[in-house]
Amino acid sequence: MSLKWRIKNFESLSVNELYDILRLRSEIFVVEQNCVYLDLDGKDKKGLHLIGEFEGEIVAYSRLFEPGISFDNASIGRVVVDAQFRDRKWGHELMQEAIAGIKNRFDETKITIGAQLYLKKFYESHGFVQTSEMYLEDDIPHIEMKKE
Repeated sequence: MSLKWRIKNFESLSVNELYDILRLRSEIFVVEQNCVYLDLDGKDKKGLHLIGEFEGEIVAYSRLFEPGISFDNASIGRVVVDAQFRDRKWGHELMQEAIAGIKNRFDETKITIGAQLYLKKFYESHGFVQTSEMYLEDDIPHIEMKKE
C-alpha cells in the first residue's frame, strides 16, 4: 500500500497537521537519536511541507526550501519516516517526492542537503554526492551533499 502525498505551505497546515509533524520530528530527531536540539529553527514558516500519510496518519515528512534559505541551492531537510514503517522503504518514496517537489514548485534541479553521515549511501542512491568533510551538527556527524 502506498502513501498519500501532499505539499503545503506553513499557513495552510492545520493545527493538527502541525502538531503531528512536530511530534514525528521530535520522536525521531530528539528521542530516537537522543539529541537535544532546537527543532523549531524559524525555517518552517519559509518552506513547503511534504507530508506522507498512511491510513490518515502522517508517517513521512520533509521540508522543501527555495534557494537561499538553508543553502545557496534549493534544499530538502527534516527528512523523516516513522520508525514503525521503515521496513516499507518509504524513505525512498519520500526522497523521490521531495526532489520532484523542488522541481515542480521552485523549478530547481540543483539541491543541497545537510545529511547525517550514516545516511550517505541512501542519499547517493538518489543522485546526491558528498561535497564537504564530515562536520558535527548537534553532536551528530553530518556531510553536505549536492544533486546537480
